[in-house]
Amino acid sequence: MGLFTYLLLLSLAAVHTWRVIGDKTLSNGKVLLQVVARFLCLVVLPVFLYLGFFYIHLSVLHRSGPHDQLMSSAFQASLEGGLARITQGQPLEVAFGSQVTLRSVSSKPVPCWLHSHKANYPIRYENGRGSSHQQQVTCYPFKDVNNWWIIKDPRKQSLVVSSPPRPVRQGDVIQLLHGMTSRFLNTHDVAAPMSPHSQEVSAYIDFNVSMPAQNLWRVDITNRESDRDVWKTILSEVRLIHVNTSAVLKLSGASLPEWGFNQLEVVGDKIYKGYQQSGVWNVEEHRYGRSQEQQERELELKSPTHVDFSRNLTFMAKFMELQWKMLTVRNEESEHKYSSLPLEWITMDTNIAYWLHPSSNAQIHLIGNIVTWTLANLALLVYAVLFLTYLLRRRRKIEDIPEASWEQLVLAGVVCSGGWAVNYLPFFLMEKTLFLYHYLPALTFQILQIPVVVEHLYTHTLRSPWHQKAFGGVILAALCSVYICYRTFSPLTYGQPELTPEQLNALRWRDSWDILFHKR
Repeated sequence: MGLFTYLLLLSLAAVHTWRVIGDKTLSNGKVLLQVVARFLCLVVLPVFLYLGFFYIHLSVLHRSGPHDQLMSSAFQASLEGGLARITQGQPLEVAFGSQVTLRSVSSKPVPCWLHSHKANYPIRYENGRGSSHQQQVTCYPFKDVNNWWIIKDPRKQSLVVSSPPRPVRQGDVIQLLHGMTSRFLNTHDVAAPMSPHSQEVSAYIDFNVSMPAQNLWRVDITNRESDRDVWKTILSEVRLIHVNTSAVLKLSGASLPEWGFNQLEVVGDKIYKGYQQSGVWNVEEHRYGRSQEQQERELELKSPTHVDFSRNLTFMAKFMELQWKMLTVRNEESEHKYSSLPLEWITMDTNIAYWLHPSSNAQIHLIGNIVTWTLANLALLVYAVLFLTYLLRRRRKIEDIPEASWEQLVLAGVVCSGGWAVNYLPFFLMEKTLFLYHYLPALTFQILQIPVVVEHLYTHTLRSPWHQKAFGGVILAALCSVYICYRTFSPLTYGQPELTPEQLNALRWRDSWDILFHKR
């Protein structure tokens, strides 16, 4: 949400710069100097700082971590200790006879690899539709020996790489042979199990019925540099287009039932248009096949690669991928015990429990200071009433406050109320899982508005000294209330001291708050 705050700041700077340009008391040189200074400080410097922090981040954190699978194969291969241990030493160019694993470029719903196993589609699905009863082809979210496929030249019987290797290029037609079951990747005019508008994808079994094999696929390298570009390990993003039906091999996003081991459905999409990550694949693990016999080939598939080759993504490539993942990947589950709605944040009807001591009732929560929360809401409401009242009266040519004070009030409203709005209202349009901490940036701007309203009321509304003194007493009482509330809830903020169940119940100021207790 910091982006919206930054855009608000740029808007304010643009308005002020426009006024500077129209100021006749400034020379052209001074105007130009101010415009350049604003551009350097508000555009160039933040960009360099943003890039710089990510450069330091990627330079320091260059090893593999537990969530690497969210990133592309190329990104993972550039990290030490993870996928790099597997892919280092792989041949660069994919050739006829290559043994490969194909990873979906899309990470939705999870990263996965093209997979098949010795199980067929059911003859009939639960809804009564029939299937081809061919061998299942899925997308499996774990590394497995059944993820290996052999790229075969349809014009030859050989399953090994020739010497010298003959690389696969853009537009070449190939067959994909499943390494462990020796069945070809196939699709035909049969509805997919979970996506009936698409074609079923299978590993072809010859049942001696009138359903011939349709196992030819054309290679389309989406990020190619030329029309005869070579298919490269990890680096190339490839669409596999079915020759007979022009369907694109695609991850549908649906999960198969128990008969499909809850793995992800792969389909042939005949209405595929444009660039869709779900229809793009890249070779992740790769070796040159040397064994023609099935048993020897199975042993070869289970052995590590050994040819030395290293890959490194540029910093900008890593940076752009990280930005895209930050925008698109949802880390939270669709439902969570402590998820909440934006309307619940204003009145603080929700909290988040972070930690509970294993043997006592000591616990840590994200729970706001309810007095501060209330004062912030009141400040926003009072400002809105003041602004609308002044605006309507000024429309009638009634000026209650000096022009300088009016401009100051408007500017404070744009910064504080505008900052609250741009950091809060967009959440009503988001489908992601939301939590109370998402409201903290907006709350910050609300709290900044409290002294704005207090100062304006004290200076321009309460003209009597007695009223001003009484108002000062109210402010003092409010500050004391903030401190008392802080002290009251500090055991839930810092996790100490331990409270009894009765004391914890006394802290449940709202029925919707989730305070934790150990069962005795």
